[in-house]
Amino acid sequence: MMAAMALSWYLCLAVTLLCGPSWPQGHSALAPENEVPLRPTAWLPDGKVTSIHLPKGRTRRLYFTLKKKVVMMSVTVSPCDLPIEWTLAARTLKDKPPKSPHWSTKKSMPEVWWRGPGTEAKIHTYTGNAMDTYTGPSYAPASIYILRLRPKDQDTRATMYLHQGSGPSGAFPELPSDPHVHTLGVGMTSVTLSWGPSTSLTRLPHTQRIYDYCVLVNRKHNYRNLCAAREGIRKEQEKDKKRQKKDKQRKVTVWPILKNWWWQQWDAETDLRSPAALRDQHDDLQCVCKGTESVCTVSELVPDTQYYFDVFLIDRLNGTSAAYTGTFAQTHEEAQPAITPLREGELRWVTFRDGGSTSGEFFSFRPRGWQQSGLLTLQSCGSSEKIKVTISSKGQELSSQAVGEDLAQIWLQGSPSYLIHLEREGTAPPRQAALGALKASVKMQASSAYHRQGVPSLPTTLQIKSFNRLRSCDSITLAWMGTEERSLYCVYRRRLGKGEKGGTAPCLGPESRSDTERVVCKYFQELNPRRAVTTAVIGGLEPGVAYMFDVYLMRRWGIPIKYSSKTVRTRKEC
Repeated sequence: MMAAMALSWYLCLAVTLLCGPSWPQGHSALAPENEVPLRPTAWLPDGKVTSIHLPKGRTRRLYFTLKKKVVMMSVTVSPCDLPIEWTLAARTLKDKPPKSPHWSTKKSMPEVWWRGPGTEAKIHTYTGNAMDTYTGPSYAPASIYILRLRPKDQDTRATMYLHQGSGPSGAFPELPSDPHVHTLGVGMTSVTLSWGPSTSLTRLPHTQRIYDYCVLVNRKHNYRNLCAAREGIRKEQEKDKKRQKKDKQRKVTVWPILKNWWWQQWDAETDLRSPAALRDQHDDLQCVCKGTESVCTVSELVPDTQYYFDVFLIDRLNGTSAAYTGTFAQTHEEAQPAITPLREGELRWVTFRDGGSTSGEFFSFRPRGWQQSGLLTLQSCGSSEKIKVTISSKGQELSSQAVGEDLAQIWLQGSPSYLIHLEREGTAPPRQAALGALKASVKMQASSAYHRQGVPSLPTTLQIKSFNRLRSCDSITLAWMGTEERSLYCVYRRRLGKGEKGGTAPCLGPESRSDTERVVCKYFQELNPRRAVTTAVIGGLEPGVAYMFDVYLMRRWGIPIKYSSKTVRTRKEC
């Protein structure tokens, strides 16, 4: 019962506050008001940096008086990230109000002065989002000075500083005559910046370090001051939190709502931040460069991206800062390797020279037909050298393997185009003696495979057999294993000189042989792999002469396959 009555009382109080007479609001313009709300008055202290919150649609007022015999003064106002309008006025009373015991503190005296007869003179007005300073003589007949601030669009903050007397206040760091940030060098992932040193920092002894440079980088825009940069960072962090975590609905009572509303109204009028709080806020800045050096190299950037760079000189003693004129730079794009397109059925020789590029060679291939399937065959020509081939499509790696002297077949299917990357793995030099004039390290061919479901079959062995009983003075008989697919087999012969050893490099195909060396070509097919043996009788030979025979499997897809060379000597006497 008591809980229900308390809840009813809170609801009635909420309705009364929301539906009853509204709390006195600030006027829509910066004209003098007729009455000051009975709230604690905000005084602008002398020689202290003060930060204040400016709620949207409301005018904030700060009051100050000058000491006796002060002939010059300066008021500095620095908006945070949004434009504001501020004016400085002097209020003069005809008669100074008598001291009353009812006003126990000096905070309420402006309200008493305001009710008395007097005049007001506007001294200075500014609208914008840049730091602005009024410097001029004191208004002799003034009883009190009024600083009015009003945001133009949204809630924001502003920092103020009152200096009594002539000369610089020393509260804000001084910038050099050229306050621009310059770009010394731009790379793919780094940018080097430089700027003129501040006189505030150079005239201090090395033992005193109250100033620090802070370099900030972002991808959106340059910031006019450090407060705007902090607000931008804070908003980005809030967006990231909202993306990562969904808001949960929480049940709240009426009293917390009223309590929060009450304190928000009170804090909007009384939020003045001390210099100590301003000094602490610089500690959590994520500066890419921090210190007293006027050169900074920003690294770990993304290639081909535009970045904005801002340099701030922070006074850690006063909690103030000064902003250089920022700059922006576009990092260089990542070096794109040259990609050579492979034509249909083209036999390509690729050379890897010592001391050459370590990135290897790049090729592209587009299979014909709607099936988008193809066959890539490769063979290395080095004795102990291996080539690594990587196949990718649309940035995704499909396969990767090492290629040696044995023929490698890679099946391509499912993509309209393929990127082929060849890079050297071994360090052994290629066999120049065996290759002759050719200096290629690997040979490669890509072909579209129409109506195929996989790679073609290979012979179970690449050895050639000769029959001694069938060897005569002018002919020999050779046999080798075939496949179940109908293919063309060509036999080449070469007469060996006295003391010459036979042998042909495995990667050299029939295109490197003379037509006079070809002795026979025949088609063969056997569906049973165990019985896929074919023979050929080679005649027209000389008695007692050694011959080297090579057999090449000529396929419709892929590079020809070379069998192991076979050396046979004819009979000297028959």
